[in-house]
Amino acid sequence: MEMKSLRRAFTLVEIMIVVLIIGILVAIAVPNFVKARETARTKACIANLRQIDSAKEQYGIDNRLSAGSTISSFSVLAGAGTSTYMKTTPNCPSGGSYTINALGTNPTCSFSASGHILP
Repeated sequence: MEMKSLRRAFTLVEIMIVVLIIGILVAIAVPNFVKARETARTKACIANLRQIDSAKEQYGIDNRLSAGSTISSFSVLAGAGTSTYMKTTPNCPSGGSYTINALGTNPTCSFSASGHILP
């Protein structure tokens, strides 16, 4: 009686099919992750704009400023001290910069074309 050794292994075609399926899944998933990350950055920026707007309006009320009055800089709204309206100056998560604008108008982000704007 002759003993045959059975060698079980994957064929090259089977391995290539598995690699192809993994490649397709990665091609589908990566763009969704990139989009989700940018959406999160946009929402964080909008939250920062709301915080800036609230601090600006509160500063205007406390100092009896009228609509259209300008605020000199973020140092008036944020920083160390008891009269500040924000703990720190917020930064845009996408690397943009914020402009306070006058009372009665919304603050803006330099990435406003990408959706970083108050609704």
